[in-house]
Amino acid sequence: MKTAITIVMTLAVAAVLGCQSTSPRGGGMAQDEGFKIIVPTTAPEIKQGEVQTVAVSLQRGELFKRDVKLEIKPSKGISVDPLKAVVKASDKPDVQLRITAAKNAALGEYRVYVKGTPETGEPTSVEFTVKVVAP
Repeated sequence: MKTAITIVMTLAVAAVLGCQSTSPRGGGMAQDEGFKIIVPTTAPEIKQGEVQTVAVSLQRGELFKRDVKLEIKPSKGISVDPLKAVVKASDKPDVQLRITAAKNAALGEYRVYVKGTPETGEPTSVEFTVKVVAP
């Protein structure tokens, strides 16, 4: 019985963590002094040889008023533009990423890693999946 409960609890934790669409908090330790990176919750589908725009945004705490440098690293097989961006404290918190799948890209899922580093405070990162499909 204990084994069954342990398995169910492990699967529940894995399901909750697998659905996470925001990064852990970066910046300051207090909730109002930090930020999170918001990425798509479901894998955008991109046809081979096409480009799709995907939004990545910052969710700032009420007291978080710093610039954040974003570094984007795609898996091999897709390309992303821009690979770096700075979200100024006074700017809108959205960055539009242009994701391109080559005409001969292998079908399947690719990961895109996004790291946010504030002027001061702790960095944070998150990843999302992009699915390349046939045209």
